[in-house]
Amino acid sequence: MRVTVTDQRGWSGAARGARVCGRCHQPAGPRAAARTARRQTGAPAGVIPPGTGRPYDDRMNPLSGVLSEAWALYRRHAAHFILISFSVYLVVAVINALLSWALGGFGAFLGLIFSLAGMYLLQAALVKAVQDVRDGRVDLDLRATLSAAAPFIGAVAVASILASIGITIGFVLIIVPGLVLLTFWSLIVPEIVIGGSGALESFSRSWRTVRGYAWHVFGTYIVVFLILIVGEIVLSAILFFLPGGFRSFIADLVAGAVVTPFLAAVVSLIYYRLTTAHGQQPEPGAGYGPYGGNAYGPGGQYGSGDQYGGGQPGGGQPGGGQPGGGQPGGGDPYAGGGFS
Repeated sequence: MRVTVTDQRGWSGAARGARVCGRCHQPAGPRAAARTARRQTGAPAGVIPPGTGRPYDDRMNPLSGVLSEAWALYRRHAAHFILISFSVYLVVAVINALLSWALGGFGAFLGLIFSLAGMYLLQAALVKAVQDVRDGRVDLDLRATLSAAAPFIGAVAVASILASIGITIGFVLIIVPGLVLLTFWSLIVPEIVIGGSGALESFSRSWRTVRGYAWHVFGTYIVVFLILIVGEIVLSAILFFLPGGFRSFIADLVAGAVVTPFLAAVVSLIYYRLTTAHGQQPEPGAGYGPYGGNAYGPGGQYGSGDQYGGGQPGGGQPGGGQPGGGQPGGGDPYAGGGFS
């Protein structure tokens, strides 16, 4: 027999230690509700069933728990993500070696161009892979993922080159402008691959998506940066006794094939959360369906699916206040108070 004692706020403590609501007798908090829903529906870890949990406070940060969600998604589909990254890196490395061997310096130059094309293909492919597996299963294999990403190479290349130029100039100008551009333009690849925008349009759309939540986005990237630094230190300590060339090769392989997919998952999930927080559809032509079903929530509303991150969009207005001091896309890009 389960005994609960309800306090004046309506919450009750259960004899077995779980905290439940005295009115609805459901686990307190979004994480507990999500865990219960997964047990009841048999959904795997990293997939949050729709229709669970309580509405969120509209003051909550929509990026709360995004790193936990990205890690759960990455861990569940690590083999698929790493296969994509490793395949692209391997093909690029082999072609570069052959070009350099056959054509010398000119071949090395052609290899550099091919390497850039491979990098842009990998960016698009990983974002497409994250979009594919958000429903908890892999629908596109390696070949299908690369084929789906191929049409976006041109737009991703143009946008990435222009962004790199702008951000570099910004860093030269007292660093701060570069950090601002890096934050506001960080979603250009998901805007192209998932949102269907063009190369130039992706800049304004990324800016509007980040606006109102820039500090949250910037803080998330800082945490990721610190995690990567710690990981690099640990990896360097592990590989310390290996020869220099081999150590550099292993480090580059880990950074490219293992770390890059996680970064793609973080950026893609930030895109999904913030577009939903702005009341937009993350994917053109997709209604707001259950989490992982290419949208959030039924009937064009914010989703009813509670996500375990604690600040996921679902069951009400996600957090951070009203974006950008008004409707997305209108007014001054810095509306809402400076870097916001």
